[in-house]
Amino acid sequence: MTLSDPVDHRTVWTYRTPRARLMLWGFWIFIVALFVWCWNLMTGRTMWVFVYDAPRAASDLLSRMFPPRWDYMSRLWEPLWDTLNIATLGTLLGIALAVPLAFLAASNTTPSRLLVRPVALFCIVAARSINSLIWALLLVSILGPGLLAGILAIGFRSVGFIGKLLYEAIEETDPKQIEAITATGASRAQVLSYGIVPQVLPAFYGISVFRWDINIRESAVLGLVGAGGIGVQLQASLNVLAWPQVTLIMLAILATVVVSEWVSARVRHAII
Repeated sequence: MTLSDPVDHRTVWTYRTPRARLMLWGFWIFIVALFVWCWNLMTGRTMWVFVYDAPRAASDLLSRMFPPRWDYMSRLWEPLWDTLNIATLGTLLGIALAVPLAFLAASNTTPSRLLVRPVALFCIVAARSINSLIWALLLVSILGPGLLAGILAIGFRSVGFIGKLLYEAIEETDPKQIEAITATGASRAQVLSYGIVPQVLPAFYGISVFRWDINIRESAVLGLVGAGGIGVQLQASLNVLAWPQVTLIMLAILATVVVSEWVSARVRHAII
């Protein structure tokens, strides 16, 4: 009589089940198909003759842009100052509008989660969903060209950014500190002043300085739609094909952004 080998009932571990592997392959096939469809959609009306000629056109444009017209810098100081004013005043306006909205939108500070909070969240999302250039176009058509339209455009755009990050910081405050202050019989205003605001202030300072840094970059191009700043000079130079002036303006914008980045980093390091 022969003895048969014992059957091995040990379970073999695999990283994914057959069903999971099949779903993963299906997902990647879908991604590839979506990419091919998007590529065909984007390139369906592309004139490839211009694409093939792009290196020659780019080299010709660069040869026209250099050397920069350095004597034109005397006409850029005032527009640069206007750009800084647009960014600074627009940031202050955004802060003034975003702080109340953030406290109304945060779940732990809103007076009504059913009515007030949805309205505040809608205002924050609406402000964040519209680009500053779109705001500038709308405001220029209403108020006319000038710095006021640029300041309001930067301010309205900043509301969504500052409001979202700030209300999330408010919701992440430590509830134990708030409970300790509430246990002493403090009023709602005192709880807000001594329990929530001190915890939120570091985040508030960092968000405000970071948004100011972003606004300097955005305000530099608002002049393209008539909202003031150095973008007006850029648009005027582009209209007359003064490429050496365009190069100088781009270098001035780059230097301004680099300096603002350094300043904002130093300020954040000092206050946080």
